[in-house]
Amino acid sequence: MRSHLHIGRNCAAAAGSAPATTLRLGGVPPRIRALLTVIAAATLSGLLLIVTDARPAISQAVRLVTVDVNTVAQGYRVSKLTGSGVTNEKNEKIGTIDDFVIARNRSLFAVLQVGGFLGIGGHLVAVPYDSLVIDDEGSKIQLPGASKDELKKLTEFKYRG
Repeated sequence: MRSHLHIGRNCAAAAGSAPATTLRLGGVPPRIRALLTVIAAATLSGLLLIVTDARPAISQAVRLVTVDVNTVAQGYRVSKLTGSGVTNEKNEKIGTIDDFVIARNRSLFAVLQVGGFLGIGGHLVAVPYDSLVIDDEGSKIQLPGASKDELKKLTEFKYRG
């Protein structure tokens, strides 16, 4: 089946001699020709707008950073540090790591439970993670210069809802 795209008065005569995709506008009045030109231009413009959307693109790409996985593997796992005892430089137990909190400015804090037993009756305090001294295995955690009494004097930390 052949498709014929002939517009004009002599469509029947021209149908046999022209290729199937030829559009002949020779016998079309100028107003109709102008209308068809406007329609074609509008269609192409619409397709162009679809392809080149004028709205700002919202990137969802994540900027990946290459890390040395061996260095990361030598770090401390939060899940392993949580619940560990904390001592001072005199090797006196001063508390237990209850949790870690990342502030909105991306600074890291350790939440220590001072006193109490099995999470009951303890006083929670937040100390900067950088103030902790952790051995290579992550089994000994110290907070130099601290004592239970001094930590209990700090403002009590309360978790948000």
